[in-house]
Amino acid sequence: MSLCYSSNFITLHSPKHQNLSINLSSESSQFFKLFRVSTDSQKSYKPIKFSRERLKLYASLTQSQAVEATPSTFRNRNPKDINVLVVGSTGYIGRFVVKELVKRGFNVIAIARERSGIKGRNDKNETLDQLRGANVCFSDVSNLVTLEESLKSLGFSFDVVVSCLASRSGGVKDSWKIDYEATKNSLVAGKKLGASHFVLLSAICVQKPLLEFQRAKLKFEAELMKEAEVDDGFTYSIVRPTAFFKSLGGQVELVKDGKPYVMFGDGKLCACKPMSEPDLASFIVDCVLSEDKVNRILPIGGPGKALTPLEQGEMLFKLVGKEPKFFKVPIEVMDFAIGVLDFLVKIFPSLEDAAEFGKIGRYYAAESMLLLDPETGEYSAEKTPSYGNDTLEEFFARVLREGMSGQELGEQTIF
Repeated sequence: MSLCYSSNFITLHSPKHQNLSINLSSESSQFFKLFRVSTDSQKSYKPIKFSRERLKLYASLTQSQAVEATPSTFRNRNPKDINVLVVGSTGYIGRFVVKELVKRGFNVIAIARERSGIKGRNDKNETLDQLRGANVCFSDVSNLVTLEESLKSLGFSFDVVVSCLASRSGGVKDSWKIDYEATKNSLVAGKKLGASHFVLLSAICVQKPLLEFQRAKLKFEAELMKEAEVDDGFTYSIVRPTAFFKSLGGQVELVKDGKPYVMFGDGKLCACKPMSEPDLASFIVDCVLSEDKVNRILPIGGPGKALTPLEQGEMLFKLVGKEPKFFKVPIEVMDFAIGVLDFLVKIFPSLEDAAEFGKIGRYYAAESMLLLDPETGEYSAEKTPSYGNDTLEEFFARVLREGMSGQELGEQTIF
């Protein structure tokens, strides 16, 4: 799932046509629109009660090594002789991971839907072209029987499963279907065909689980670690990255056109160590063979200091050579919208996802994408590991030259 909190127009799109729009583009008006709400009933999941103690519990897991690492025979082989199964291969990060695996010489088997990409816009030929160098298997990760049959038909075993699966909308039902159920299907199917290592792309924000997709991810993380506890021959690596570059690029064109940079509060409510997609893919692929990443939860950010929205805006204005001009939106605007939606959902249960989308926007507007220190219960830029060489400033400069082509955020966007 891709989200960006720095915006002057927030839109969250659901595959079920539940859309929430918050227009902040006018300095003199702020309004909310709620429209096209489906009446389909959805399975409800009980939320996890949150407390400071629970926060510290989740944070304390961040760099744990829950199980003694057991050497796997595949790590002694040449990459060309190692079969790596990738699920979520056509997603934004998944595409970069497949490319990096192919570059390093692994035998890559990429699972893809027959219609992939944003709103299923890519057909089989486009997907095959997108995943050049990999063996593409068209299947359905949300159906365990179908997935197992597809993999068995290939006629060979696997060594590693890399999951880049993520909810397409962040809605309640979709979060559990993808972030938990489909991801678990890939674990079960992969293990049945010999996989002894599982690399999971999670998210750093699961440290403070207030959203449904975070709870779904945490449930699978717990089961993955349990699997390694009971099976000495099985290992895992859980990667929890910070914000991606593309999720911070939504205002580049606006600033270039002379509009103000929009931020919540004073622009210092949160911070992140943004990471480029190629750098993240490289780190994920490192986890395939690196012994020091076995049976660990691995928070990871990009190079350099943590940046607040205010600092990101100042960076943009410097690049375009203009005097900084900011439009500050009170965070209470989001709180009001969420309060209204929480009230309405009691009367109209079909608004459940719309309410969840509002909470997602609020979360990314105020919570830092940094390591949560278990000792203090506070976010720590200093304790958030860094990786890679690509910088946000370089990304902004490139977008100013070339635009955001290829940086589409998907079925849900917050610009």
